[in-house]
Amino acid sequence: MTMRRNVLAGLGAVVAMTVSVVAAPAASAGQELPLPGFGDVVVDDAHERVFVSGGGAGNGIVVADFTGRVRHTIPNQLGADGLVLSADGTKLYAALSAGDAISVIDTATLTETARHPTGAGTCPTHLARTGDLIWFGYGCVDGTWSGKIGKLDPAAATPVSGDQQKDVRYQRAPLLSAAGGANGPLVAGQLSLSQSMVQVYGVSGGELSAGATGDVVGAGLYDTDITADGATLYSAAGGRDRVEAFASADLARRGAYAARPRPVAVSLSPDDRHLAAGALTTDAADVLIYEVGGVTPVNSIALDGGETVQPRGLSWSADRKRLFVVTRYQNDPEPHLEVERYPLGW
Repeated sequence: MTMRRNVLAGLGAVVAMTVSVVAAPAASAGQELPLPGFGDVVVDDAHERVFVSGGGAGNGIVVADFTGRVRHTIPNQLGADGLVLSADGTKLYAALSAGDAISVIDTATLTETARHPTGAGTCPTHLARTGDLIWFGYGCVDGTWSGKIGKLDPAAATPVSGDQQKDVRYQRAPLLSAAGGANGPLVAGQLSLSQSMVQVYGVSGGELSAGATGDVVGAGLYDTDITADGATLYSAAGGRDRVEAFASADLARRGAYAARPRPVAVSLSPDDRHLAAGALTTDAADVLIYEVGGVTPVNSIALDGGETVQPRGLSWSADRKRLFVVTRYQNDPEPHLEVERYPLGW
């Protein structure tokens, strides 16, 4: 998950706007987004927009409003994957995994204002932000454990620097999550392994310091999110039947939330009081919403038949009145966007 995705706004195609309580009828499927795949989703509340990238096989970012209607497509974003907003929300950063660069897009004009090369054959894929620094997980999928962490400092004379991961090795570009504060923490996770691992880093003076690490998240890590104070990490791993919580300081367990087999997405509400958990399920509980520390879900969202939540495909609006859900229909590569209004039952 990227830097906290619950600070963005609306995007997509014309989508259904329904919420189902537990055991309620399924929501209608959202229309396809004009993308060949899915990379990341970010909500820009200030402009009431949602940005969705097309992943490594695409060259664009789709912009939708809060109703889910597609308003714009930003072209020439080569392999646009991970997305993150600047601290003031005026810039969108996109990891161009097929372009070996990170682009900078003005969120008011939707035009690219800068592009920072990351080096030939780097494949920057996942982004997170601490303060004004943008961290990127990079490494092409070649099985050589060449995944690394790089840093983009927009204010520096030489903005991009690589090899920030210390002695930790990643098989491919690590997934990054951060609470946004200048001192971190920054959490890196190794995706798609039979025993995935997470590494917690502190941030000081623009440098990373390795903290707690372990394989506590289990097999097939798909997504992570972290509380605003950086104290608690949440993970969704396909080898588990629950979303799990861990203390960032030492990875001690801090709770579990049943999510059906193969959870693939987790997103904390902006106030950290609720979490949404999405799983690759075929029943009527594709997305479950829990109060943090709660026993049973406070709501359940059922997608249309054949629709499944995409990995890292959940993001809240700041007022918690909308939950954006990126889905896919069966084996169709084109993503869909669901806008679930009032997911907390308001």
